[in-house]
Amino acid sequence: MNKILYCCKSRSIIFGKADNKSEHLKEVIYGEEFIKLRDYKNFYYGYSSYDNYFGYIKKKDFKKFTVKPNFFIKSKKAYLYKSNKLNSKTKSFLYLNSKIHIIKKSKFFSKIEDKWIKNYDLSSIKKRYNNNYLEKINFFYKTKYRWGGNTIDGIDCSGLVQELMKSKLKKCPRDSKDQEIFFKKKINLNKVKKGDLLFWKGHVAIALNNQICIHAYGPMKKVVKMKINHVISELSKKSLKLSSIRRPFV
Repeated sequence: MNKILYCCKSRSIIFGKADNKSEHLKEVIYGEEFIKLRDYKNFYYGYSSYDNYFGYIKKKDFKKFTVKPNFFIKSKKAYLYKSNKLNSKTKSFLYLNSKIHIIKKSKFFSKIEDKWIKNYDLSSIKKRYNNNYLEKINFFYKTKYRWGGNTIDGIDCSGLVQELMKSKLKKCPRDSKDQEIFFKKKINLNKVKKGDLLFWKGHVAIALNNQICIHAYGPMKKVVKMKINHVISELSKKSLKLSSIRRPFV
């Protein structure tokens, strides 16, 4: 029987194999659900419920799902406090898009399990959002490149797209090849506008306007802004042609 777990660490890795040294496929952040299919020594095998991404997780990073989250983190990092006082700040934090269950609220703080968090860092999961998924884009500018990363401490090209979509409570696959299929509306290069996604084999960039894009770019080891034509030119040198341009929201 399937069992629903949730990530109880600020972030955890989904591995390709039941081995700490195997490929890092993606990261799961606090509060995200994982469906356990079977046990394997110190790992569980299954998939993340947000994007149906299969792989292995460390058992110690997950707990049994008991209550549904009612808020999520809207800040880059939301620090935890021992009490509802500013002078009780800890070194622990939760990343953008982490899902939490608030059990008690005060004027400036809310209680999560045995810790407190600033109300400023929270947004209700029930709140309805528009399609401006680039609202948090500056959170990730100059973030270091990390294969399989999903946080502001390290992210890859498709992870960047996914986390921005999450910030608006939008569904989005994890890998660029699946994102290209998921978003249906095709756009010509001469009609590119802010928010359009540019795809190559194994890579995706986000248009900021009709000339500039932003992407987590491996060769530069960080999230950078570049001219679209320059990216097309640089990737063509590696025999990578622009495969399509997709508009996420019509």
